[in-house]
Formats: sequence, structure tokens, C-alpha cells
Amino acid sequence: MTKTLLSFGHGFSARALSRLLLPQDWRVIGTTRSEDKAPRLMNEGVEPRIWPGADMDPALNAATHVLISAAPGEDGDPVLAELRDEIAARARQFEWVGYLSTTGVYGDHGGDWVDETTPLTAATKRGIARVEAEAAWAAIPDLPLHIFRLAGIYGPGRGPFSKVRKGTARRIIKEGQVFSRIHVADIARVLAASIARPDPGAVYNVCDDDPAPPEDVIAYAAELLNMPIPPAVDFETADMSPMARSFYAESKKVRNDRIKDELGVDLLYPNYKTGLRALLAQEIGA
Repeated sequence: MTKTLLSFGHGFSARALSRLLLPQDWRVIGTTRSEDKAPRLMNEGVEPRIWPGADMDPALNAATHVLISAAPGEDGDPVLAELRDEIAARARQFEWVGYLSTTGVYGDHGGDWVDETTPLTAATKRGIARVEAEAAWAAIPDLPLHIFRLAGIYGPGRGPFSKVRKGTARRIIKEGQVFSRIHVADIARVLAASIARPDPGAVYNVCDDDPAPPEDVIAYAAELLNMPIPPAVDFETADMSPMARSFYAESKKVRNDRIKDELGVDLLYPNYKTGLRALLAQEIGA
């Protein structure tokens, strides 16, 4: 029987997963809000659905696996807002359901370590919305839900090199600030490993082994490009958007033991240095 992944909000991480599944004869149906993005999905072997708008019953009927990447909005989780009853009615049909959340659900821990058992103490509007969305999905009876709390995502086209080259990169300095990260290729590997080894109710932190200050990442990117290290700017006086500033409201180091111990994942890019070197090599070779 053909496995069919229905992917809501088929974006950066979901596209990386589909690149692993399609060569294994999976069928992948991906939703997008933009008709302009539909041809790109088709070129990648994904069947696009413009949603909201399209009738999702045929896709839901075909789905053996479901991935939710869509972020919550003002009205909560957009997929549940439109399709909760339809999904709940098919809960036992699905072999695996994955929800892509964020490590922001843990809130601020002053640079200390967190793991999947850490209480959820989100304080930002964005983090609180994710906590609520996780709970809403978990409340659906018999749904084989797996929650993936993603750290800061980078990968091809999403890295610091462009800003460094343009001269717009800054090293924002806030004492004690540390972030965890994850390369999109490793997100895909974690999801694929979970699909191969379902454990309904499981929660996984998806991050690399090396939480690091953001200014160190920018400096290393500049070194790789043989360009001057961007200037240091004090966080308190930095000209930043409210969204950018909100990320600095929380500092924590995220443990990833569970993806290794329970899913057997061996990260391709266990730290930002290996990840950035690979991105640059890929750019040069493209």
C-alpha cells in the first residue's frame, strides 16, 4: 500500500522531509496558501493543494501520515480551526501525525539546560500560542500524535552568509544569551526516523549538540567568507524590530538526547560550524 503524507503548510522543513520520502515511492500532498508556490511544489513531486480554499476531504481520506507545519495565528491553530472534526473522525486511520512546534514553549531559563520534561513556561505571545496548539492537538482522542520542538532553523538559503556579504550583519551582544539551532536536513532525518518508529504521545526536542551565542555564529560565517567580522552592537541600544528583540527575551540550552536514544538519529550537522561549512561548500558547488 502506498504511503501518503498530507502536509499542512508545506514549507522549508516539510519540503526537506518530502525529499527523503518521495524516492521511497511515497505520495506527498502539500498545502500552500499561495497559487504562485504550487508550480514549485509540483516540480518537486508534491501534489499541491491551495488551502484554505480546497476541499480537503479527498486528501484526508488518502492520508496515512499527517504533518502540521502551519503556525498558530490569532484564532489558534489554523488546521484545527477549519478541520478539527474531520481529522478527529479519521484519527484511527492515520499511522503517524507530526506537529512541528518550537523550543519557545519552554520560555526563558537564563541560559540553563532544558529537556522534554521541563515545564512549559512560555512568556511570549508566540510561545504561549504554541503551548496552546500543542495541547489542542494532544486533546484529540486516538490521534497518533508526535510533537517536535524545533530550535532555530537554518539551511540552504537560510543562513548568515547573505547578510555578511551585504555588510548588514551585526553581532548583537547580550551577556549570557545562547540559542540552540538545527539544520533543516537533520529535521527531515528526525521526522523520517519517527515515521519509521512511531511512538504516539512522544515529544522530541530537535536541535544540534552545540547551543551557542548568536554573535559567535555570525563571526564564524564571516571567517569562512574571509570577510571582516561584523561590528558588535549592544543589545540594549540595538535598533531591532519587536519580533527580533523578542527572540532575545529567552535564553536556554536545549538537550537532544531523546532523538538519539529513542530514534537512533546521528546528526549530519552536530554543531553550527559543521553546518555552516557544508552550506558554504554547497553554495560554491552549486
